[in-house]
Amino acid sequence: MEIVAILQSVWTIVVMVIFLSVVVWAYSRKRKAEFDEAARLPLDDDDSVEATVKEKHHV
Repeated sequence: MEIVAILQSVWTIVVMVIFLSVVVWAYSRKRKAEFDEAARLPLDDDDSVEATVKEKHHV
């Protein structure tokens, strides 16, 4: 029964390290420019959709 407790403890630590790694990666300054660009994509895409709709209505 003791081996199960050890494995659970190890698994908890592994998952915690993975979680903290993802958090550090997401909030790293190196990624800020990429995330800012990705955040603007839906807004940038709206302009192209409007242009396409206007173009179809004029034809």
